[in-house]
Amino acid sequence: MIERIPIRWRLTLGFTVAAALLIAVLAVVLRVTLAESLDDGVEQSLRARADEAGALVDAAGPGGLADAGPGRLSEADESFSQLLDRSGRVLGTSSTEVTGPLLNQAELIAVTGPTFLTIDGSDDPIDDRARLLAVARDDDTVLVVGTSLEGRDDTLARLAEILVIGGPIALILVAALGYALTGAALRPVAAMSTRAERISGSPDGARLPLAPARDEVRHLGATLNAMLDRVDGAMERERAFVADASHELRTPLAILKTEIELALTGDRGQSELRDALVSAGEETDRLARLAEDLLVLSRAERDGVPVTPESLGASGEIDRIVAPFRRAGRAITVEVDSGLRVWADPLRFRQAVGNLVDNAMRHGRGEVTVSADARGGKVVISVADEGPGIDPEFAPRAFERFSRADPGRAGGGAGLGLAIVAAIAAAHDGSVEIVRDDCSSAVALTLPAPPS
Repeated sequence: MIERIPIRWRLTLGFTVAAALLIAVLAVVLRVTLAESLDDGVEQSLRARADEAGALVDAAGPGGLADAGPGRLSEADESFSQLLDRSGRVLGTSSTEVTGPLLNQAELIAVTGPTFLTIDGSDDPIDDRARLLAVARDDDTVLVVGTSLEGRDDTLARLAEILVIGGPIALILVAALGYALTGAALRPVAAMSTRAERISGSPDGARLPLAPARDEVRHLGATLNAMLDRVDGAMERERAFVADASHELRTPLAILKTEIELALTGDRGQSELRDALVSAGEETDRLARLAEDLLVLSRAERDGVPVTPESLGASGEIDRIVAPFRRAGRAITVEVDSGLRVWADPLRFRQAVGNLVDNAMRHGRGEVTVSADARGGKVVISVADEGPGIDPEFAPRAFERFSRADPGRAGGGAGLGLAIVAAIAAAHDGSVEIVRDDCSSAVALTLPAPPS
């Protein structure tokens, strides 16, 4: 249920509840502290008054208390005193309003030292609540001094009124302040939300505004901006992918369409028709390879290339891979130890190494050399030729989709071979890189060795 309440109201409610608890605790502490302070003041006043009344009794006898009017005792207008014997008989008093003994016989007998008592005035000889101090004297009498608690009770009552009236007002002000502060704290989030509605799908590269304070809200904005950068990058790569794929598909489709139209003209001989069908078949194969390569890269980006690695004899596998290329008349040398084994998916291993050899055959010169050796739990397969190697300026883009060193896209291939090799290497927790020396370069594919 509470999840449906807006976050601003939830924060305000939490802030208000916390403030209400704090105000309640402070009110209780203040009331208790003030009551204790007033009680201490009353008791200190009664002790001083008992000393003064005792001095009057010693000087003038019990009748001296009658002279303890205003000006004779501390706060005499609010206090009173009596001298009682143990039987409860009043021997002397300072107030005519006190109609009987302040203490009964049982209470008088219990007084052995200074004793504080509180009377509520309902069944006592005075009308108001009062605090008493009874002091036993050496002549077996008890001196009782007291003072009304009306002032003390009025002070506490006024405090209670202030808390009852001022507490809710303070709570309302705190709630309003909490609502305003929460709104101010969430204002950067609202600004980001407003901007996000405007920049959704916008190609102008707009980003969310960042709060000036380096806090969690700014971190959230920076994280979202970084996400937008990645989304823009992905969209740009997808647009480039579609454009490049369209470019690569357009040429074979155009050739295929032309050959079919020429074959349908009806004035071509059998030899020409055969040549047209052979050309159409080659372009169809090219389209099939391109579609397969695009499917592999698409799966690699989404879920990774699926592989089922096993222990393969590197020498035998590489010999089978290069055999079709040797029939083309190009010299290919294989330098692989017969006992070397690699941990890889057979189909993907042949595809990756075949792409490297095909790349060297298409774009390299002279003899192609395929070598492999073990290096620290890894197997490195290197493919090199006698040409000038890959242009250093092109090397950083060599493993991207549709990347080709010739801007005009002259020559065969769609520029997907090395990208597929990189995807296959990543699926095996391996890597692929371009290794250069003084006058040439080679492509090195690193794959894991079989587990021991």
